[in-house]
Amino acid sequence: MISSVLPTYARAPLHFVKGEGSWLIEEDGRRFLDLGSGIAVNVLGHAHPKLVEAITNQAQKLWHVSNLYEIPQQQALADKLVAETFADTVFFTNSGTEACELAVKMARKYQYEKGHPEKIEIITFHGAFHGRSSAAIAAVNTEKMVKGFGPLLPGFRQVPFGDLDAVKAAMTDQTGAIMIEPVQGEGGINVASDAFLKALRELCDETGTLLIFDEVQCGVGRTGKLFAHEWAGVTPDIMMVAKGIGGGFPLGAVLATENAASGMTAGTHGSTYGGNPLGCAVGLAVMEMVADPDFLAQVNRKAALFRQKLEGLVATHPGVFEEVRGQGLMLGLKCVKPNADVVKAAYAAELITVPAAENVIRILPPLTITDDELSEAVHRLDKAALTVATS
Repeated sequence: MISSVLPTYARAPLHFVKGEGSWLIEEDGRRFLDLGSGIAVNVLGHAHPKLVEAITNQAQKLWHVSNLYEIPQQQALADKLVAETFADTVFFTNSGTEACELAVKMARKYQYEKGHPEKIEIITFHGAFHGRSSAAIAAVNTEKMVKGFGPLLPGFRQVPFGDLDAVKAAMTDQTGAIMIEPVQGEGGINVASDAFLKALRELCDETGTLLIFDEVQCGVGRTGKLFAHEWAGVTPDIMMVAKGIGGGFPLGAVLATENAASGMTAGTHGSTYGGNPLGCAVGLAVMEMVADPDFLAQVNRKAALFRQKLEGLVATHPGVFEEVRGQGLMLGLKCVKPNADVVKAAYAAELITVPAAENVIRILPPLTITDDELSEAVHRLDKAALTVATS
């Protein structure tokens, strides 16, 4: 008999009932150090006082009205995002998948309105993940993602990640946009080089192609910059944001330049819940903390410390781990042993990690994690590695 919850997840037998900072408390009382952050969501940890205050204050006033009316909290968060980024305008969603849907629509509408209705194709990359909606799975087009869900939304071409020659070869007179994660998360914590992102920007400028960055997982301070593309010194035309921006509350956004968004006029897109007062109040509290240069400086300091410790862990356990990869506090350990075994052993050590492709485990701690907690994380990873090595 099917469970009352649709069984689309292979869930670990853990039942968390409370979160405190970097810790999750299981119903049996065990305390797990959380290096997953709900898959890069809880950037400020669990139950951060500032977020609790923001959501409590707003919940006592107004939760939802509709985008038929002006929403001051939405305006305030949009203003903050515009002030801190390349963008001129923002549309709020409830998730990264919804952000992907709008990014695809926006890019195609832009080309249509500019007199190029044939420019419907979007170049994407092997190892990418953009969500699980129709557009998002078509963009990736792996058997795991698309089998049985045809017919697929047409207009996507996939090329190897980081291969500029392959991008150029894939471009035709129908190419309207290039969509890329500056750091691939699900794909195995693969970092696009600064040179590659700069080359994509130049190529798009030369050909009238829009550049879309998917920063759903790598954005909102995760890499030590507010958004990961800032390391390369380039900007996109459109950017997808979610996960960390809500700090645990369902919230996403599409940021765009005025030019890229020019086709999106009244009636071209909408969302019942997107940009609701409750979500935007939380999002603004997140942004006010994470966008602070002092906060980001601490992320970079902790990231350097953590990476050094993880490099030592890899050197100690060459039969379990192969390398450390990633940027900031978006890190991955490429495993020699099956990554599922390492994740399971980490559970036994009361530590949360997240599997990814390429036999990698993702290390995505809250950006507020302390130095002592980083040391404890490495101790527990060491314990898990010993278990895997001797099993």
